[in-house]
Amino acid sequence: MDERYVFKILMLGDAGVGKTCLLQRFVENRFTGNYKCTVGVDSKIRTVEISGHKVKLQIWDTAGEERYRSMMSSYYRHVQGIILVFDTTRRRSYQSVDYWLKEIDKHAATNVRVLLVGNKCDAFQGRQVCQQSAAIYAESLGVAYVEASAVTGANVERLFANLAVNIFDTHVERNRPGTVFPAEDKDAVTLKQATGIRDFCC
Repeated sequence: MDERYVFKILMLGDAGVGKTCLLQRFVENRFTGNYKCTVGVDSKIRTVEISGHKVKLQIWDTAGEERYRSMMSSYYRHVQGIILVFDTTRRRSYQSVDYWLKEIDKHAATNVRVLLVGNKCDAFQGRQVCQQSAAIYAESLGVAYVEASAVTGANVERLFANLAVNIFDTHVERNRPGTVFPAEDKDAVTLKQATGIRDFCC
């Protein structure tokens, strides 16, 4: 089965919310626990399958620190999906979601698929963001919400799967036949056996 699609996915959110750890868990199925700030951007690739199509997810992990934000606008180009992450144990990172959504509105395509993710849902003791409040907030914005844990792996596969399927539905299924993607993003992506995106962890 040949790869036919490549989807470009951008991971956004404040520094230290766990974007790199979530990506590492998804691509390599491991968690090191060592915090190392992403400098600029980094990317990883995982090939998956959706609706019988072998597809490639090109996932860009961005730096959340303020000093790198000015260079971020170019990375929104040709992005089909965005994973916006906050830390459920740091309310300030949750309050920054509004900032990131404004950046998405400013720089991303109008049909980009956005998924809001509350990371570190395994940390019951330190939780500062109520699950129900975050879910209601996401619903008011018209975006999907899921909680996950890079530490335990809970919902990590699911969140990437659901976003990939949403991208597939938006950019492939609704545009058949002859869907065309940017030359630098040769193919597009999808994931196998996606389940309900509103299922929460913990």
